[in-house]
Amino acid sequence: MRFLLTLLAVLGFATAPAQEIKLAITDIVGLEELQREYGAFVETLSRETGMTISFFPVTNRVAAVEALRFKQIDLVLTGPAEYVVFKKRTEAVPVVGFTRPDYFAAIIVKADSGITEVSQLKGKKVGFAEVGSTSGHLAPMQLFQDNGLNPLKDIEAVHLKRKVAWEAFKRGDLAAWGENYQKFMALRDKEAEAGGMSAGSFRVIARGRDLPNDLLLAGTHVDQAAIAKIRQAFVSHSAKLVAAILTGEETQKYKGMAFIPAPADGEYDYVRAMYRTIGYPEYADFLGE
Repeated sequence: MRFLLTLLAVLGFATAPAQEIKLAITDIVGLEELQREYGAFVETLSRETGMTISFFPVTNRVAAVEALRFKQIDLVLTGPAEYVVFKKRTEAVPVVGFTRPDYFAAIIVKADSGITEVSQLKGKKVGFAEVGSTSGHLAPMQLFQDNGLNPLKDIEAVHLKRKVAWEAFKRGDLAAWGENYQKFMALRDKEAEAGGMSAGSFRVIARGRDLPNDLLLAGTHVDQAAIAKIRQAFVSHSAKLVAAILTGEETQKYKGMAFIPAPADGEYDYVRAMYRTIGYPEYADFLGE
């Protein structure tokens, strides 16, 4: 029998199957959208690692963290605000960082408002993105804190969907807008191209530091050799993986990106400070869910 098994192995009939890895992505809902946005990326990563990597759709971030905790998934791609919660609840291991150029928050006012300093916004109404957004909520809140105003007491915070906030801001219903800088620039340029308010109609009065990277995380149950193999694929085949990830529409946020192997947990302490600023020092729950 031993001779037969050896012979089958030599002939290729007893080769071990490729290692199977389940991947969740926290900002995408539904298998169809996952395939459309990240299908080429997962196919390339599978080929370059020799593993069978497949999608595990999740309905929200809570579902993703529970799936990782109970070993239903092996990897999850998520943002910096989500990472600190994953780390607190699952001890997830950072595999590789996905940089996002010009990924920072800004506080914007209208150029004719007479407002040139953050301190002038005390007592005024300020728009933010949905609760829990890293760059549209947490980061601009911290930007107020860094500039001497308590965002929970010194301003009137209003959370709105991005396009609704933009229209309210243009109308003057909001004295300022705390937002992801790239998102603001896209709306500003679209406005000017459509013959609306010019680019010079707006002023950035505060710019936050560049935010930490998005992260590909591995569960504590994932074999260290597998993590090393995945990490090495990002090092050895970076250009292929960048090209693959940019085939989606939502993934254009990664245009100009680079992969950062084994990012340090300490890089996310600024995000933890954001949670403390808005009154969630445990950073153990996803805000807005």
